[in-house]
Amino acid sequence: MIKSLDLDSISISILSNARKELIHMLKIVKYPAAVLKKKAKEVRGITPDLLSLISCMELAMEKNQGVGLAAPQVGFSRQIFVVKDDKKSRAFFNPKIRSQSRQRSEDEEGCLSLPGLFVLVKRAERVRVSCNTKEGKPVVVEAEGLASRIFQHEIDHLQGKLIIDRITPFQRWKIRKQLQEIKQKGRTQQNTSMHLVH
Repeated sequence: MIKSLDLDSISISILSNARKELIHMLKIVKYPAAVLKKKAKEVRGITPDLLSLISCMELAMEKNQGVGLAAPQVGFSRQIFVVKDDKKSRAFFNPKIRSQSRQRSEDEEGCLSLPGLFVLVKRAERVRVSCNTKEGKPVVVEAEGLASRIFQHEIDHLQGKLIIDRITPFQRWKIRKQLQEIKQKGRTQQNTSMHLVH
């Protein structure tokens, strides 16, 4: 006799196990990993797997005390990033900067993919960004100050740019030793870790 199966509970169970596996495997990808230099692919549809990835990214961001994290930083070449907004995290898909202020300010930025490195980066003080929420809703976000800087930083990641691509050759020369150390550790990580790269 064949018993009827509750497909919903099986799907939830599989997703729950996959999420636990992802949390365990999800590590911040370090420079000079190739995925950090690639333009991320647009997200065509929001699936349960992507929602699970977002949850894992939020946990990874919290664990590493970040204020933003892009999907390429955990090995997924997709146009997704999460940001910390006061106490909660928010996820955005396929962001595009529609306009930015002429006023620019220079401030120190760090990056979880370049641990221990901080450089001065000049950015627009205000940006207007169109994107989709994890519910699939199109929104326009107007960000200023630190929020504007975070959005620009994460969108750079989706374009295959790092903070070291935003500094002058002389500034890069000054941090060459630090970069070399990060590069060596990053290569060690690539040789010893497994990443799910899509």
